[in-house]
Amino acid sequence: MSDRLKALADAGVSIWLDDLSRERIETGNLAELVAEKSVVGVTTNPTIFAAAIADGERYDEQVRTLVAQGADVDRVVFDVTTDDVRNACDILAPVATSTADDGRVSIEVEPTLANDTDATIASAKALWAAVDRPNALIKIPATLEGLPAITAAIAEGISVNVTLIFSTDRYRAVMDAYLSGLEQAQANGVDLATIRSVASFFVSRVDTEIDKRLDAIGTDAALALRGKAAVANARLAYAAFEEVVASERWQALAAAGANVQRPLWASTGVKNPDYPDTLYVTDLVVANTVNTMPEKTMEAFADHGEVAGDQVTGRAAEAQALFDELTAVGVDLDDVFLTLESEGVDKFKASWVELIETVKGQMG
Repeated sequence: MSDRLKALADAGVSIWLDDLSRERIETGNLAELVAEKSVVGVTTNPTIFAAAIADGERYDEQVRTLVAQGADVDRVVFDVTTDDVRNACDILAPVATSTADDGRVSIEVEPTLANDTDATIASAKALWAAVDRPNALIKIPATLEGLPAITAAIAEGISVNVTLIFSTDRYRAVMDAYLSGLEQAQANGVDLATIRSVASFFVSRVDTEIDKRLDAIGTDAALALRGKAAVANARLAYAAFEEVVASERWQALAAAGANVQRPLWASTGVKNPDYPDTLYVTDLVVANTVNTMPEKTMEAFADHGEVAGDQVTGRAAEAQALFDELTAVGVDLDDVFLTLESEGVDKFKASWVELIETVKGQMG
């Protein structure tokens, strides 16, 4: 087992792999990562599935069978992806049993529904029923239309991974949606202890967008702030999380058996080669969080990552000061977050189209 990854896990960071394929499942690679690399969860998205299906022959037989049965491309995509997630859930089931919070595998609602509340709820229900594993998580985007869908899914006892969170304001709305869902679930007689949730706060894309704006401003003061916003943003998000878990509203739900909705650091692969390749892991170490990593980032951390204790708690004032500096040099942070959400939804939709086209190609 990697000593560096184990040190990260020992610091309270749950290491999830941001990738899944039938090859990983059938060759034993996923089980090996769990056994040897401290991996305790998996996240997926349509791009990940498209790559898996395009690169491997392990889906061919199932696709041929479904086509022979008259399945259309939407049904093929649904069956192929839910089968992979179900099987991954089974591999991670012992982790779920031993740790309670981990051993989770995420699958995303159809991204084209990101701005349709009712359709998102229906998609979440269909995926939850099809995977039929208690350690699954259904990914719902944190769009304005997604917020009531999060509440509705939680109210029915569906465990949720809230995705595409960029700003602290939206993160607060996500936490409110989760608590509202728990309150409704409690009123519905659902055992709150069976519900799990994480809130996926995107990291690297924040630096990508803000750095671009700082470069355009071009002053020495602006350029000095490059590569700092994403970590600061995540630290502010964690401070908001601490506020919520200290609230009487949360404490009442916790007393009734509810599980905390852990912050999950997503998009933690470094996109700027000038920055350390473990930046969004090393600088966001804090207990009771998840970091979902591409395998490349995980391998980089296993090779040379450093765990220097809690890098997040108590650093909100420092993070806010950085945000004040960004505003002072001319960065419109509200516009940054609106842009990131819009682009995030568009990218998710494009990845869905990519997945559909890939599967069409396999269907012949």
